[in-house]
Amino acid sequence: MIENPTPESWKLTLPCRKTEAEQLQEDVAAFADRDFPPVLMTSEPDPAKPEEWLLEAFFSEEPTEADVEKLLELLPASRAEDVVIEPVYPADWVALSQSHLQPITAGRFHIYAEHTKDSLKPGFIGIQIEAGQAFGTGQHATTSGCLATLDALATDGFTPKNALDLGTGSGILAFAMAKCWPLVRVTASDIDPVSVDVAIENAAMNNVPVGEEAGQITFLPAAGLNHPTLRANAPYDLVTANILAGPLIELAPDIAGSMKAGAWLILAGLLTSQEEAVLDAYNALGLELKQRQLNGDWPTLLLQKLS
Repeated sequence: MIENPTPESWKLTLPCRKTEAEQLQEDVAAFADRDFPPVLMTSEPDPAKPEEWLLEAFFSEEPTEADVEKLLELLPASRAEDVVIEPVYPADWVALSQSHLQPITAGRFHIYAEHTKDSLKPGFIGIQIEAGQAFGTGQHATTSGCLATLDALATDGFTPKNALDLGTGSGILAFAMAKCWPLVRVTASDIDPVSVDVAIENAAMNNVPVGEEAGQITFLPAAGLNHPTLRANAPYDLVTANILAGPLIELAPDIAGSMKAGAWLILAGLLTSQEEAVLDAYNALGLELKQRQLNGDWPTLLLQKLS
């Protein structure tokens, strides 16, 4: 028995007003400079008091006074004396995350967990994702923006043959490609080997074949496009990159160089304040913005390589 286990994360609980809770995203701009932003979850604990909501913020490390101040700025009706901070131990994390994981619909894609599988309706493309170690449960605005953009491409008649999901996390966007276009070959990579392992498990759960042929997904760990398989599988006619603004700019030459003429690129993970710098990097390489979707402070950009 471990008498003093290490916390898996830290939970900050704070009462708030309904109107404030509805304005919050999972990861808000105030924490965008952190490598691991807190996961924000809001709920209505007492239906008899519909205006009184609760914020639960999960941090990878113990929240600082500055973290508390940022949250209070977002929730001006809340009081510092009502803040409760407590550790979350490994045995509790998945259960806590799962209990808050609600289904998300973006375009025809419907992301759900086992406990909400009945939410999947006819005509929608279901993807099952459980709370776990890998980033990406479909809850964040960047993921839903990418899903909606993929669906729009499919609706417009685009059919890719060779696609890349750069920074695949739990594999959601790769699964969306495979389910939307059954004959596409998808290569999905992530800098985190744990994410790759989880994505492969998620593929089995979603009946998505793993392999190197058309209609299959190849999962592999890689930093950027620095992997022989990523280079060998190019050029791609569809690329998704839901990462961060810094890596998007740094990897722009490699991403553009991996695409064939006329290929589509979906970029996400950036804030509106970073959008101009990201677009400048890709415009300089012959890619043109064709569509922009905004969800809170998080734009999803659809670009096309002109030549």
